Amino acid sequence: MNECILEMKNICVQFPGVLALSGAQLEARKGEVTILLGENGAGKSTIVKVIAGVNNDYTGTVVLKGKEITCRSVQEQKSRGISIIFQEMSLLKNITVAENIAIGDYPTKKSGAIDWKSVDKKAITLLDSIGSDIPVRKMVNELTVGQMQMVEIAKALSSNAEIIIMDEPTSALTKREVDALFNVIRKLKEKGVAIIYISHRMEEIMEIGDRITVFKDGQFIKTLSKQETDLNELIRLMVGREVTEYYRRIDTLPGPIVLEVNNLSGDKFQGVSFSAREGQITCFYGLMGAGRTELMRAIYGADKYSHGEIKVNGSTVEISNCYKAKKYGLGLLPEDRKVHGLIQDFEIGKNISLTNLERTMNKFGISNKRESLINQELVNETGVKTPSLAQRVKNLSGGNQQKVCVSKWKNADAHVFIFDEPTRGIDVGAKIEIYTIMNRLKALNKAIIMVSSELTEAMNMGDRLYVMFNGRISACIESKELRASTEAEILKYAVGAD
Repeated sequence: MNECILEMKNICVQFPGVLALSGAQLEARKGEVTILLGENGAGKSTIVKVIAGVNNDYTGTVVLKGKEITCRSVQEQKSRGISIIFQEMSLLKNITVAENIAIGDYPTKKSGAIDWKSVDKKAITLLDSIGSDIPVRKMVNELTVGQMQMVEIAKALSSNAEIIIMDEPTSALTKREVDALFNVIRKLKEKGVAIIYISHRMEEIMEIGDRITVFKDGQFIKTLSKQETDLNELIRLMVGREVTEYYRRIDTLPGPIVLEVNNLSGDKFQGVSFSAREGQITCFYGLMGAGRTELMRAIYGADKYSHGEIKVNGSTVEISNCYKAKKYGLGLLPEDRKVHGLIQDFEIGKNISLTNLERTMNKFGISNKRESLINQELVNETGVKTPSLAQRVKNLSGGNQQKVCVSKWKNADAHVFIFDEPTRGIDVGAKIEIYTIMNRLKALNKAIIMVSSELTEAMNMGDRLYVMFNGRISACIESKELRASTEAEILKYAVGAD
């Protein structure tokens, strides 16, 4: 067993009206990845902010390398060898990679001027130590998200970090970038660095984690080694449900075809043909760059397509913009709900109302009473957890934001719901709720198109699965065949092997 470098006991954090942590505990060991697992609101981010010195208003005991400490500030914790990499990265975009790594500790010459050669040399050495060849003179705003993640790690190592906290580090990375990050994490383990890793992706947890600590409702539940647990137990500990209840696809009789796409082509997809029926979930799976999102945006009128045909209820339609798509009963829940799906500074109610203002109006204009009644009913139906409709969307969790997206399209009376990565970045409990909502829509004879980069999710929720590779559909797998297929068989289509 590796040496325990950090031990936290009986940690309590109180926010106005909310007990965020109650008697929580956490350990980190040298050369190990400790996964911190739990639903949104479980207290994961709160406890790592205590460790990192972001939140110093806490009670309890923190022991670092056998000595009790008080976590007062980020700078003090950095000096102790503790660094945190937040999901929203903290790099300065308008300066170079090398400058970002050295910021706050620039080497100087005897004259007092910054020694830029030493700045570059240090950055090269640190990036090389994690197997990265990012040019150190490159501006950060020219990097991919994955490259920025590597710079953040190098920056942490520049302060001789012995504990590195990673909060959802792969949420915006490609498969290749995830693999590169995991290679870096393995190198850090070899150097004896302790990693605390927050993630909602269950397959990542089992691949990269050594020990898994589960939190629920601000409390410590259990710590398990990877070898002594499995997906079923982890879900049960997090949300009180067995894995057999995780994917709740219901069987319904398929209705008529409501959306038909024939030989559609655009910049990122070519010759795509498919159909979607009432009362079915039509899934699209493919690796990053397969063209799935671009296809859905074109169908919805957000992007242009060069040629092809779209039919709604058997009639050929021209969808040149999003307004026309809404008119024909299409609703898009986009991949990036924060940027393209919702107006973050608007209230929940206003986000919902915007898709169908006519419903809220009387002869004098918008009726606040009617608007409130309609929106409250929709929020109740989708299970948005909020104290009031006046809550700003930006203050909601990812799962609740997704539910607001569903509510607004129900308000517009959409008949075809296009869910693009509906469960990305949300916790297991919220995922189950989204699946339940999709099943309810399905039971109401709505047609659902679901884009997912999680193969297990696509296989379990889909009534039909289209696999995309290099902008084209490489396979269409019907329900009975889908239940009998293995992930390996479907991946062959996704990588162009079949």
